[in-house]
Amino acid sequence: MTIVVSPHILSGGGPRLVAAICERRPEIDLEHVEDEDDLLDAVADADVLVTHRLPDDVLEAAGDLEWVQALSAGTDFFDHDALADRGVALTNVSGIHAKPIGQQVLGYLLHFERGFDRAVAQQRRREWERYMGGELGDRTVGIVGVGAIGSKVAEYCRTFDARVIGTKRDPTDAPDGVDEIYGADELESVLEASDYLVLACPLTDETRGLIDADALATLSDDAVLVNIARGGVVDQPALVDALEADELGGAALDVFEAEPLPAESPLWDRDDVLVTPHMAGSTPHYWERCADIFLRNYDRFREGEALENRVV
Repeated sequence: MTIVVSPHILSGGGPRLVAAICERRPEIDLEHVEDEDDLLDAVADADVLVTHRLPDDVLEAAGDLEWVQALSAGTDFFDHDALADRGVALTNVSGIHAKPIGQQVLGYLLHFERGFDRAVAQQRRREWERYMGGELGDRTVGIVGVGAIGSKVAEYCRTFDARVIGTKRDPTDAPDGVDEIYGADELESVLEASDYLVLACPLTDETRGLIDADALATLSDDAVLVNIARGGVVDQPALVDALEADELGGAALDVFEAEPLPAESPLWDRDDVLVTPHMAGSTPHYWERCADIFLRNYDRFREGEALENRVV
């Protein structure tokens, strides 16, 4: 079996990923291609490709390819149709981001609930003025997409006694940490009740632009929107309009329609918006967790069993 690790791996993580795989399973032979110019030749007889992205010319050159292990949870930037037409399986690393993103979301909620933005502003002015903080136990957190990440968010929020509600494709399969679960077509019920709305759903044809002007208008004027899903889930101009009209309490955004967020975006300058640079899923354990998922699937692939986290 020929396994190629591509140079298309974020943050220069290729060597760390390969080291993590080889440390666990030294008998596995990997070809780590570090130069993009060498990739087309390397994938010509590859059975398996491990990568963050898959350019069209690479897929075309990989005549024997059977399985692509994506090193991300989202795979909207992979050509699903082309892979399906070729009979190539695509798996992701869904689940490895749950802990860091869950902690990031909790930080966002506490930022707004405890007024850390005001504290930072007052500190810069050397201003001592006491103010009242809130408690998450008095709030309802709505989660759009109670999957691996949404479930971890719910678990953390329940620690603070928050009421947690959410949507899930299959509402009969809800984790214990959620007080009320709704189907995807019952989003309005979650919008109406949420003090914090956390977006944790994948970007699909159904979720693109899901949080539009009407959805934002359904939220209370004090509600805070948290997006750690994909930028395309939110109608960004409509979000800006809602914030400028004081029809929303604020927003914490890790993902955007265009990344990096353009310098001219009004979101940069708003005191009621917390911008982070698509880093909510970052963790020092990222590559080790990717290696663990890959190796579980490697064993399944060799045995002809169903692959974990298969999306194509």
